[in-house]
Amino acid sequence: MSDIYKAAGVDVHAGYQAVELMKKHIKRTDRPEVLGGVGAFAGLFDLAGFSYDQPVLISGTDGVGTKLKLAFELNQHDTIGIDLVAMCVNDVIAQGADPLFFLDYIACGRNIPEQIEQIVKGIADGCVESGAALIGGETAEMPDMYQPDEYDLAGFVVGIANKPDLITGQTIKAGDCIIGLASSGVHANGFSLVRKILADQQLKLTDVPEQLDRSIGESLLIPTRIYAKAFKALKSKVTIKGISHITGGGFYENIPRALPDHLGAVIQLSNWEIPAIFTFLKDQAQLTNSDLFGVFNMGIGMAMVIDAEQKDLALQLLTDLGETAYHIGEVVAETGVKCIEG
Repeated sequence: MSDIYKAAGVDVHAGYQAVELMKKHIKRTDRPEVLGGVGAFAGLFDLAGFSYDQPVLISGTDGVGTKLKLAFELNQHDTIGIDLVAMCVNDVIAQGADPLFFLDYIACGRNIPEQIEQIVKGIADGCVESGAALIGGETAEMPDMYQPDEYDLAGFVVGIANKPDLITGQTIKAGDCIIGLASSGVHANGFSLVRKILADQQLKLTDVPEQLDRSIGESLLIPTRIYAKAFKALKSKVTIKGISHITGGGFYENIPRALPDHLGAVIQLSNWEIPAIFTFLKDQAQLTNSDLFGVFNMGIGMAMVIDAEQKDLALQLLTDLGETAYHIGEVVAETGVKCIEG
């Protein structure tokens, strides 16, 4: 094959090598509904075996944002793909979907096969955790768009639900209970602010502050928690009326998205222990609670609205599933979100 494309900055042979390296990771995500194999022009997924009376496909797409900058700086690429899957999967869970399949898009300045393999390994790890098959993707080498050591990620997930089981929030009423599922850390939102704080305070990712049990970089790169298994198990025993995936915009933006327009929420901040990474960021930048809860997840990655009578059952079931869960607040008749200390 001519090397003229390589002279333009695109190494197709590196692309072929990357595909070979990622095949074993993709194989781990396989489901019986997947048709075909790696390398086809499109991914195929057979829906014939599903028995929903009113099947609804639910899709979501997202990226990882500037958390990627930390992966570049630390040269650690095996967890950022978990973040990518989590950001997409947790969104479709919020509408009541069980994830079916996932596709990824990797755009890079230079195709380094071993680095691409590490990224895809993380994506596959996330797919295994969520039960979604990785059925396709694209790696685009674009030397004029990205620096040689940089890349960007985007993902797309499709899930399924029976129409009567969609989570719409329409049945939520004042007095309902809000259950919070613990996050694993900052997840993949707010990193433009995080990076500004580190730069302003002249902190390095390799620094180990007294408040943290590991370096700043290690604390921040902990991948986003995926709640697919917990959701699937819980919904069979508890009526979940609404779900908020706590992403960019924190509590103030995301909790109202799960509620009817005429209702709001009161959140009791004393009901869970805020992880040290958030208090560290707060102290470094002298942030207020209003700042923090308007940007970060503050230790709660997903909030579920249920009947108050099912609170104890839900908490016990989540604990049995290995989740750390809290009763964090109630739905109220007044709109907006109030975070109350004490």
